[in-house]
Amino acid sequence: MSTRAYSLAYLSSHRCTPAEAMQVAAATGYSFVGLRLWPNAPGAPQQVLLGQAPVLQETLAVQRDTGVGVFDLEIIRIGEQFDPHTWDALYDAGAALKARAILVAGDDTDEARLSDNYARLCEVMQPFGLTADLEFMPWTAVKDAKSALRIVQKAGLPSNAGILVDALHFGRSTTTLDDLRAIPRTLLHYAQICDAEAGLHFSTEQMIHTARCERSLPGEGTVDLRGLFDVLPPDLPISVEVVNFPRENTCTPKQWAQTCLSASRPFTD
Repeated sequence: MSTRAYSLAYLSSHRCTPAEAMQVAAATGYSFVGLRLWPNAPGAPQQVLLGQAPVLQETLAVQRDTGVGVFDLEIIRIGEQFDPHTWDALYDAGAALKARAILVAGDDTDEARLSDNYARLCEVMQPFGLTADLEFMPWTAVKDAKSALRIVQKAGLPSNAGILVDALHFGRSTTTLDDLRAIPRTLLHYAQICDAEAGLHFSTEQMIHTARCERSLPGEGTVDLRGLFDVLPPDLPISVEVVNFPRENTCTPKQWAQTCLSASRPFTD
């Protein structure tokens, strides 16, 4: 029997409202969902909930009915100009939904300032019971696992600090399995699975397109998923994050969620 908990990531269920995502998760074998309540860029896609009391109430009702939890919320980006209170509404929603984590991206190339601001973010999020999981992405200022660990360490290793490993970014960055082994277990709260062509030859535009529009199902690409999930803790929760616009057009959100989970299990169970 699997010891894993699986979460239906926002990018795997982006066609759904938060309540619909929970219903899909419950019907297809996931214990959690991930929700993008804050867009990753101004005007970019998101799920509407913040400031919408009826939507929050509906989501909480479905959560009670299904037992599906909220694992992570997206997204906070730490740029040169940073005020952790910009996202106060997101923290409030996280507390109401009993979310565990918020996904954080680092965009500031001044690493000392980025580390300081990450520490400030962790401090502000602490009372809400949320971890701040810094995701390395090769086109951001936090390009690989070594960078993420260095920033978290420079921030003083806050008690709610975290590092998020996405299989896609592992496969398209200089991150090695030894780099992942060097991450303390206390900093690992969940990992994301998908697949793609691995390598370091992609342009920023190509990397972003794959990440946001056209990932592959686990087993279809060349990312070393077996190596990755052998190195990561065997009980680490898995966020199934497979967005593929062309293929999703041929099936329902429920069918896609089931397909993604079925493809993931051989690498994580």
